[in-house]
Amino acid sequence: MKTISIRKLENTDIEALLAFEIRNREWFESQIDARDPSFYSSQGVAAHIECYLADFARGTWHPFVIEDSIAGIVGRANLKSIHSPKGAAEVGYRIDQRFCGQGLATLALQHLIREARMHWQLTQLFAHVYKDNVGSRKVLERCGFLLEHESWIDETKDECRFILSI
Repeated sequence: MKTISIRKLENTDIEALLAFEIRNREWFESQIDARDPSFYSSQGVAAHIECYLADFARGTWHPFVIEDSIAGIVGRANLKSIHSPKGAAEVGYRIDQRFCGQGLATLALQHLIREARMHWQLTQLFAHVYKDNVGSRKVLERCGFLLEHESWIDETKDECRFILSI
């Protein structure tokens, strides 16, 4: 039986993270904004990880990877734009297309909610999602997030905002 774990992103994750991102690039770009093409190299991912870990050290970002004991990295989850004085942060997650529908996004989001509460003492989380990303919207709703308002915040991208008070 496979074992799933969630842990903080590390400098040693360069090659595994690059493989995960390349394998899922087309899938992710159909669901969320595309990354800059320079990201898709060992140097690009190394710089990405270094930036995220520097932001973690500053207390503005908490990056995680989701690992399967057999397949390696199968997802990512992040607390981002952490604003401790306001008690708020944004959540984000991405799951390997091969592992969608297995509850990993829900597991990841529940992990982010616990970390936000216990590690950062946050009281509010928010997420942005495209209205056509039905899977992500269902995960957010399953975890207690509510659509902030009925109008889409960005008419050009059809993006909406969900909020959770914790």
